[in-house]
Amino acid sequence: MFVVATAGHVDHGKSTLVRALTGMEPDRWAEERRRGLTIDLGFAWTALPSGRRVAFVDVPGHERFLPNTLAGLGPASVVCFVVAADEGWRAQSDDHRDAIAALGITRGLVVLTRTDRAGDHRVGEVSEQVRTELAQTGLRDAPIVAVSALDGTGLDTLRAALDGLLAELPAPSSTGRVRLWVDRSFTITGAGTVVTGTLTAGTLTVGDHLQLLDRGHSRSVVIRGLQSCGETHAALHPTVRVAVNLRGVASGEVHRGNALVSAGSWLTTTVADVRHSSGRPLAEAPERLVVHVGTGAVPARLRLLGADHARIALEHPLPLMFSDRLLLRDPGSRRVLGGVVVLDADPPALQRRGAAARRADELSGADLADQPQRILAEVARRGAVSRHRLQLLGYERPPVPLEVSVIGDWWVHAAAFQAWRDRLRCAVRELRERDPLSAGLSRGAAADLLSLPDPALLDALVGAARLEQHDGLIRLPDSHHDLGPAEDAIAELETRLVASPFHAPEADDLAALHLGIRELAAAERVGRLLRLTENLVLLPTAPALAMRELASLTQPFTATQAKQALGTTRRVAIPLLEYLDSRGWTRRIDAVYREVVR
Repeated sequence: MFVVATAGHVDHGKSTLVRALTGMEPDRWAEERRRGLTIDLGFAWTALPSGRRVAFVDVPGHERFLPNTLAGLGPASVVCFVVAADEGWRAQSDDHRDAIAALGITRGLVVLTRTDRAGDHRVGEVSEQVRTELAQTGLRDAPIVAVSALDGTGLDTLRAALDGLLAELPAPSSTGRVRLWVDRSFTITGAGTVVTGTLTAGTLTVGDHLQLLDRGHSRSVVIRGLQSCGETHAALHPTVRVAVNLRGVASGEVHRGNALVSAGSWLTTTVADVRHSSGRPLAEAPERLVVHVGTGAVPARLRLLGADHARIALEHPLPLMFSDRLLLRDPGSRRVLGGVVVLDADPPALQRRGAAARRADELSGADLADQPQRILAEVARRGAVSRHRLQLLGYERPPVPLEVSVIGDWWVHAAAFQAWRDRLRCAVRELRERDPLSAGLSRGAAADLLSLPDPALLDALVGAARLEQHDGLIRLPDSHHDLGPAEDAIAELETRLVASPFHAPEADDLAALHLGIRELAAAERVGRLLRLTENLVLLPTAPALAMRELASLTQPFTATQAKQALGTTRRVAIPLLEYLDSRGWTRRIDAVYREVVR
């Protein structure tokens, strides 16, 4: 299926044309049919001669209903621009033209209606007029078809032209993220809440879990059923008009402008940096305006960054991405001001003097068509960006730029990686010089120091900086063998214990060597001493030597027998035996006896 929106001045025959093409009444309200004036969005569908199915979204033409008009045009990629041949171009034709330009719609055709009221010469004049008025839009080369919906003149030609236009459209992505802008919500007895919209990307399947976004609030919903043009489906692919029966939300809790999105796949934002794309210069726009995107309309504040760039602060979050087209409207005059394109849906804060001008310079180099360049700029600004974050920002299946390294799920810019590496090595070296007894810089402290987005990046940085990691601590290679000012004292203590393995130094001996708890702990940490208690130290080889002596005793043995075999004191023997018990090398039989575990 294909979806086409109508556009054009009030009373130029948009609804009459849709009715003639489809045989369906697009005006849904009795008041619309009574007044002959479209107030809200209308919907109808038909099959073209080729068999292609096409659905029409019929929009109001009167300026009083411009928000409704923009809700119909917002999700559209194809438009049928209607101009009455007898009246020609009129005031609301301007509004609809400006809306189409602002939304970046480049596919469509022009229909000159009411040719039964105009001669051939008049049709030619209006055709030239239309060409002139659309010259600055994507419809400047659109086919022009003259018809009369009353007597049927030109309708077959119109169907053929529409068929040819739709045949040239690129296939939409059925595997992309879903973002369905809601244009209607109602309740069906026995079914519950139903919302409708135009599916332009992704696939909807019965049973899918989605997020319903409503003015900054998100709730989980489940697709209970799907319909398109009155027919039930198990799954629907773009582009298509859909009616989605939802479980998990009441009809009164869903409104036009809400969005159904793939769970966890969209960034919602209240701030976006944009570039002028059509209409009045940004400098002429009021500070407070209304932003239209999809079927939504959100009050916003505009801050100029430069002549062609601005920052838009939205009153509530919207699911936006890079390259989205936004329409700006003056809430006071009801006129379309123009259009902008989103360059960054998650821009940096502007804090220092001159930051706005610098940001404008950065944005001026952004090329919408050069996705690698945009990704590189994004990664360079942040230092590192996760692949998922890039997808949230709108970069689907992005290629990896040359200046970027992929580390796990992270894309890291070369300059940032080098700066982080150098800073880490410098910090570890400074810590070693400042405190030789330090075991190293903790991973948490290193991640905080570098402001890393993910501590998992540390492993790659440690390797690149030629550092070592042990027990969550980062240190210089081979630095753990040198205990700085305590080195000589520890070396002397080691010499003594080699000569007498079980003669642990007394407190006075340690004090004479200027070895306190901190120095002993550092020596134990690097494997040069074994602390049985806080101040009782032996060499790490002492337990093995003790086991050799204890194994030669008659089993079981007492603590006194162990003390005598080791040639030491009870002060050393008891803690050493308890250590051997804890390792499972010896076992207590009762309050007096132990045995070696064989």
